Amino acid sequence: MAQAVKVIFSAMILVAFLSPGRAESRRGWLEYSAISCRGHSASLVDFGAVGDGKTMNTKAFERAMSELRQYASEGGGGAQLYVPAGKWLTGSFSLISHFTLFLHKDAVLLASQDMKEWPVMEALPSYGRGRDAAAGRYRSLIFGANLTDVVITGDNGTIDGQGADWWARFRGKKLKYTRPHLIEIMYSHHLQISNLTLLHSPFWNLHPVYSSNIIIQGLTIIAPVNSPNTDGIDPDSCTNTRIEDCYIISGDDCVAVKSGWDEYGIKFGWPTKQLIIRRLTCISPYSAAIALGSEMSGGIQDVRVEDVTAIKTESGIKIKTARGRGGYVKDVYVKRMTMHTMKWAFFMTGDYGSNADNNFDPKALPLIKGIHYRDIVAEDVTTAALLRGISGDPFTGICMANVTIRMSAGAKKHSWSCKNVEGMTSGVTPLPCHLLPHQQPEKLSACNFPEKSLPIDNLELKKCFNGMIHA
Repeated sequence: MAQAVKVIFSAMILVAFLSPGRAESRRGWLEYSAISCRGHSASLVDFGAVGDGKTMNTKAFERAMSELRQYASEGGGGAQLYVPAGKWLTGSFSLISHFTLFLHKDAVLLASQDMKEWPVMEALPSYGRGRDAAAGRYRSLIFGANLTDVVITGDNGTIDGQGADWWARFRGKKLKYTRPHLIEIMYSHHLQISNLTLLHSPFWNLHPVYSSNIIIQGLTIIAPVNSPNTDGIDPDSCTNTRIEDCYIISGDDCVAVKSGWDEYGIKFGWPTKQLIIRRLTCISPYSAAIALGSEMSGGIQDVRVEDVTAIKTESGIKIKTARGRGGYVKDVYVKRMTMHTMKWAFFMTGDYGSNADNNFDPKALPLIKGIHYRDIVAEDVTTAALLRGISGDPFTGICMANVTIRMSAGAKKHSWSCKNVEGMTSGVTPLPCHLLPHQQPEKLSACNFPEKSLPIDNLELKKCFNGMIHA
């Protein structure tokens, strides 16, 4: 246990101090990395905000966005709103294009617990209903739609969702609408969310949806491990996304890749593709480090995962789907993953259930194909793998190479549980099930990680300066 604690704190230190783009104070200026630098800066206090943790600042944020909108079309590249040290109580507010929201290291955005501060929105079209309730959903604390060139960053400033009351209402079935996220950006392009601490989200922490060209970097996300549905990062029907150098403790999946739910997701038809996840540290005793699905009806393709550490987490990579989902999960590549104290190292199921409603088509079967793992080490594992496809619709093209799983003292007698799956393995310990026969290493080139980089990896961040901050 002491060793696990050391590993956890080491990971926190790495994320906080070594992650790319970390701000540094230099001669009264704060230097940070961003997709765009801004020609105009203003402070939240310029718009009447008070950082005492008691004064409601929703109107101040709204005034700031209204005033700063005029700089969006100027040659200077837009505007930056600086949130200084303090506790800034606020309800939901919306962002603007060509804009940076920058939080001082001692700034805390506190989410209001007044329900009147949370507008209600319609359900997402690819879901057809809310996740908690059939009606709509509360708007996220920080929201944006139809935006271009948005940065939410800081010197590890904090956004605290104060989610305990929301979790209690959810458990008590007292909510008419689905709980809000901390951050949701939809129908938008060229986004960066970086160098922040996200705490106690009412629902999913970060939800980019129907968006593209996204960098998520250097986040610390923390919620109680028994908090309901506090996913860390949920890229949903997004293209060209990079998630890196994040540390997450969660009551649900640390990263959950999605693309719509049953007949609604099939009709909307907007996949998640070209996704990179690297240098992630995850703790989630009841869920996965990275989940694909279960809402995957628009499709998930070309996911590249590397250098992930999972500690006391239910499963490593989890693929969740069911009859009626349709869609696909294909071309998934995972390498250099380390796992400590796991229920399952590998998990795939075609019987996840949880349909949106009774209108789904049971003949809409998902395609799960081309799932590749290599250079994996796991220790203290109860069951090496649970791999269960759908009868008449097997999961195919599963490839595992150079995988070592060390079972726990109380491990299951049969370390592999396989049904309706097809694939091959090489250098896997303990010996896999007969549905994944051993092959000579030279025959497993299919397990190799793609050599060609994705477009989001070619995006170079600029060095920006925040003149509002003094050393």
